[in-house]
Amino acid sequence: MSEAVRKLEPKIVWSHFADLNAIPRPSKKEERIIQFMVDFGKNLNLDTVIDNVGNVIIKKPATKTFEDRKTVVLQSHLDMVHQKNSDTIFDFDKEGIKMLVDGDWVTADGTTLGADNGMGVAAIMAVLSSNNLQHPAIEALFTIDEETGMTGAMGLEAGLLKGEILLNLDTEEDDEIGMGCAGGIDITATRNYSEEKVPDNSIAFLMTVKGLNGGHSGMDIDKGLGNANKIMNRLLFDSFTNFGLRISEINGGSLRNAIPRESKSIFTVDLISSEAFLFETNLLINNIKEEFATLEPNLTIDISTTSTPKSVMELGVQEGLIKSIYTALNGVYRMSPDIINLVETSNNIARVIVKEGKIKIACLTRSSSESNKLDLANSLKSAFELSGFDIALSGDYPGWQPNINSEVLEMVRNLYEKLHGEKAHVAACHAGLECGILGQNYPKIDMVSFGPTIKGAHSPDEKVSIPSVDKFWKFLVEILKNTPKL
Repeated sequence: MSEAVRKLEPKIVWSHFADLNAIPRPSKKEERIIQFMVDFGKNLNLDTVIDNVGNVIIKKPATKTFEDRKTVVLQSHLDMVHQKNSDTIFDFDKEGIKMLVDGDWVTADGTTLGADNGMGVAAIMAVLSSNNLQHPAIEALFTIDEETGMTGAMGLEAGLLKGEILLNLDTEEDDEIGMGCAGGIDITATRNYSEEKVPDNSIAFLMTVKGLNGGHSGMDIDKGLGNANKIMNRLLFDSFTNFGLRISEINGGSLRNAIPRESKSIFTVDLISSEAFLFETNLLINNIKEEFATLEPNLTIDISTTSTPKSVMELGVQEGLIKSIYTALNGVYRMSPDIINLVETSNNIARVIVKEGKIKIACLTRSSSESNKLDLANSLKSAFELSGFDIALSGDYPGWQPNINSEVLEMVRNLYEKLHGEKAHVAACHAGLECGILGQNYPKIDMVSFGPTIKGAHSPDEKVSIPSVDKFWKFLVEILKNTPKL
């Protein structure tokens, strides 16, 4: 499958992308991709180091006559989000991504593609391996663990980089130049519960929500897409009062930065009420499908009988769980008052697990406003604490504040217009880029972000536009040729 990808233009970029996608690279399991990058740099006889947390830095001297230009840091992250369709058999820890060429797009066979941020990594590799590009001194920074905590960027020591300009290659529209991004914080609610005997004269059901689009919990949060955890909770909400529903297990969602696509629950209802339960629940299922018909045409909600579970959740905790999830905000909390159509603050109820006496609910709250990030975090914290949950706040990282006086922004914006005859879309985004964190230890570095067009990031529908990769590559080459002098 990769051979068709290697034939695409520009070959130097696509070949590196194919090499990259042959190596498993899940977040927090980056040992193999780190070694791959180290070997890559050393095979080119370039200065290559691993820092204390696992980031890889490869330095390439300036080409002839470019020694007097400002050093440029090219930055992308090595890890990728691992998501697959429920019917796809694939082991992310052992297999390389199976890529497909579909018209003007490259996608994967039932899994995430890793274009986020593999295309950026591949472009940097192309710069490092090329013998005919004109460029200033390059410091290539390949960070780890961007997708699940940004610990690579957080752990990068001050003083390792000397560059004055940083080009982050992690934006997902080829006509966009990023000048700011949201920060984020992980919110985790946990509590234990007593397992009780299944009530007599009960019947057990398995309910499955699947077929949702999912997507990036920042960039796609304003699209009104379905959240499997919220839909499942809605289906379970009032069935105890009417039908004696008792929850045994729930398993919904996956990663914090992915909108949940699937959820499964096992529960019992009173046998005498089972027909009425199915009738009412199917009415609600039809209503939900009708509500989402335009945005989620593939939504499927199945309910079937199953074997009786060993136990169910104690009733008081069950009520608190369902009401807390109903209360907790999912989606947009506030739009930016300053930038049109930009989400300022949002939350994704990403993961709900109920099993064997333990509950875990994982959220990711994003905001370009530190005060509003804390405001929403406190709102969610309160919703869960009222039902007896313990709350942990972790993984807090800052946003990237726009600098309207940026010299590199002005240069890149003018160059885009010169190349394409139209203005680029200069904007902040509601995603977590590493620029805000990197700027803490390197406050004087001047930064912008750009990249090729990627759709469906963080979902098995992820795809990258082939023409946009060529556009992105040529833009990067021109930026390096036009880097300002010292």
